[in-house]
Formats: sequence, C-alpha cells, structure tokens
Amino acid sequence: ADNLDRDDVLVVDIRSPFANSGREDYLKAHIPGAVWSEYPGYWRTDRDSIVGVLPSVEKLEAALSELGVSDTKAVVIVPAGTTSSEFGAAARIYWTLKYLGHDAVAILDGGHAAWVAENRPVESGNVVPTGDMFIAEPRASYLSATSDVARRMNSSTVLIDGRPAAQFSGKGKHSKATRFGRIPGAVNLDQATFYDDKAGRLKDTATIASLVPENLADKSVEMVSYCNTGHWAATNWFVLHELLGYENVSLYDDSMVGWSQDESLPMASERTMMDDIKAFLNDLAG
Repeated sequence: ADNLDRDDVLVVDIRSPFANSGREDYLKAHIPGAVWSEYPGYWRTDRDSIVGVLPSVEKLEAALSELGVSDTKAVVIVPAGTTSSEFGAAARIYWTLKYLGHDAVAILDGGHAAWVAENRPVESGNVVPTGDMFIAEPRASYLSATSDVARRMNSSTVLIDGRPAAQFSGKGKHSKATRFGRIPGAVNLDQATFYDDKAGRLKDTATIASLVPENLADKSVEMVSYCNTGHWAATNWFVLHELLGYENVSLYDDSMVGWSQDESLPMASERTMMDDIKAFLNDLAG
C-alpha cells in the first residue's frame, strides 16, 4: 500500500479458476495499478505427455518482458486468498521468478481477499502492462529433472511429496499419472497442512515450523519437492526454502505425472488388489 505509486513496483493479480475467479473479477476490482496475469497461462506448459512443466527460458523471457518485469522492478504476486491449491499458483509463479534469477519478488499475504478486508482502495477496468526487458539468469539448482531425481534415490537427498496422503499411499492418483504410488523413499508433507483455509493465507511461521517432522530438522540437507505436476510442490518449496531457511531445495516439475510414465522407474505403494477391484466396480457404476 505504501509503494503503489512507485515505478519500480509491479503488482500482478493472478486470480484464476483455481479460486473460481479470473479476469472478470479482476476487471471489476483490483489493487490500483495491478496488471493481470493468467495462471497457468504462459507460466506452465505441456511437454510430450507431461502436463504443467516449466516453459523454455526464452518463452518466459518474452512473456515476462511483455508483462513489464525487469531487473529494476519488485514483483508483488496477488492471489485471491482462498485455498491452499490457489496459493500454490502464487508459489509456483514465485518459484519461477526465483529460478529465472529475479530476487525482488513477494506474495501478498492473504491475497486480494485480505486487501479488500482491510478496506484498502481498489479500481476497476484493465491496466495494460508497460513492456520492459527481462533477461533471465537461471539458477539450475532450483530445478530438478527426472534424471536428477532418479540419480538421487538411495542417497542423502530427501524427496518431499506434497500430495494428500491417499495419493502418497497409492489409494488414489492424478488423472494424468499412469501408475499409483510415490517415489520410493519419499516423505509425505501435504502442502495443505501449511495453509489456514479460514484465514485464506499460510499459517504463521512458528506453526509452519512445528508441522515439519523432526527428522527433517537439518536445514542443510538436499531436498527435492514434488507432487503431481509441480503445483503443490511449489508451496512446499516456498515454505521450506523461503520461510524456514532450508538451503538446498529444488522443485521437480515433471513430478509424479512424469515419473509414473517412465516404466523403468520404480514406484512404492500400499495399494492392494481390493483397491483395484473397488475402483473397477466404481467405474462400472459410473
């Protein structure tokens, strides 16, 4: 609020279908001067049969330049402030900018909902972005490929699975994943546990820290955050790396959808034949 009139601050409203919202709501009311950016939009793409992966650096440079991002501007990401999955969109955009080497980036705590709740000013209509020049300086350590994860299995690297327990155990799965279960040795840390649905924002940092298992207390250990498509994983990356200070956390954007499609890669699961029978019967009933 204190810096809205500055030329070196870019406010980006990302309200999207993840929040049952989108451009129409942005046009009705948004933070003064905020530009709108669709999510997933150009922030994610499909590659082969894997959904939601990071686009090429060149495409991101072009899109962000058009949005008005540059190395002289701080970017403030404004989600709707509704659910953990919707917050994941903000975290994924935040991670993308950090991966591309842009450090001056923040997420508005509580999003648009918190801004309105505090009776702060809004404006209607469209704000046309003023293009600028964004040149990326990617940080390779922030991104893991399937080959990287496979190589780190049975090592000191901790694989953090951000999905719900049912998917982690193999009782359920993403529609694009071809197999049930998880990467062997992974630790389940459901990203939703860090979010306060009633408040529409992340829980306070002390509470978040208390939710991380004690066996993950070493903040220097190498970690890889994954989920189904690298969306929920972005929240865990944000929580661990940015809020709690874990030093070596990367995001695996192919995640379980990509991993499961390679039949040469192992899976761990508690799924039983009875689960398969139940699923078959449910499909027949449907």
